[in-house]
Amino acid sequence: QVHLVESGGGLLQAGESLRLSCTASGLIFDEWAVGWFRQVPGKEREGVACIAIRNLDIYYAGSVKGRSAIRRDDSKLTSYLQIDSLRPEDTAMYYCAAGTFCTPGLHLEDMNYWGQGTQVTVSS
Repeated sequence: QVHLVESGGGLLQAGESLRLSCTASGLIFDEWAVGWFRQVPGKEREGVACIAIRNLDIYYAGSVKGRSAIRRDDSKLTSYLQIDSLRPEDTAMYYCAAGTFCTPGLHLEDMNYWGQGTQVTVSS
């Protein structure tokens, strides 16, 4: 059974940096792309970033581009997402997901497995 577990959320101040981790089990991690998504109550889940196998493709949403970094450590079955210069509008539940590939549009349907999410709240 596949499990993706996010960690690193919490309450942060605007301007600080967010560091999230996603650790996988039950799949051959280096054969899967990893995406990060976020969702605010009442709104659709949106893509934040995605990293393909062997780092062949990396995509970011416009809302975080230039102040975020996604990476993966296949030896640790873990992906990391960092977002700097946090804004209150970064407040959301953050999810990681595993899929067969990444696309620039960061589509939810590209992903096959999802974590339970970790809440991030940014205060102004």
